[in-house]
Amino acid sequence: MNITDRELWTLIHGMGFGALFLLAFAGGLAGLYSLRPQLVTAEGITERVSRLRWGTVIMAVCVWLTVIVGTYVVYPWYRAAPPEGIDRAVQSEELSQYPRYWLLAGEETAQYHEFGMEWKEHVAWISPLLVTVVAYGIFKYGKELAAKPRARNIIIALFLLSFAVAGIAGALGALITKASPLT
Repeated sequence: MNITDRELWTLIHGMGFGALFLLAFAGGLAGLYSLRPQLVTAEGITERVSRLRWGTVIMAVCVWLTVIVGTYVVYPWYRAAPPEGIDRAVQSEELSQYPRYWLLAGEETAQYHEFGMEWKEHVAWISPLLVTVVAYGIFKYGKELAAKPRARNIIIALFLLSFAVAGIAGALGALITKASPLT
């Protein structure tokens, strides 16, 4: 098996940092949802809050690394322009080395860039911002979240929104990579 540098960085970006965030989300959501005095003892709340604090910090770091690596390492390869002499209007073997231009050259694949990559370029940055807000809220309110359902529900809503944005970005990334891989 041979993996190029570009494929390795794409794996680190999506299947490494991105997948860690998405997998850890379930544990964080369960921890937040069950943070109720009727479900957990006082000692259990203390233990759970400690786990939530550090778990969400780790998740925030993972999702920040995902978007930073995607934006500054992987994305420039995706957006690289083909040299003069390569027809940008026809999906060819030569043009396949330049994923953005290859996608835009075909009517059936142009939407991968026009919608999918635009989402990933801009909207995906919302996910780390939201998880950072969630981590801050857990650090700020701590054990009070068990007694303040409104604050807990707001944090859960922000957490769900972050997951949805990251999940859509991840799915679009997988589809774009399938259509036009970085080789």
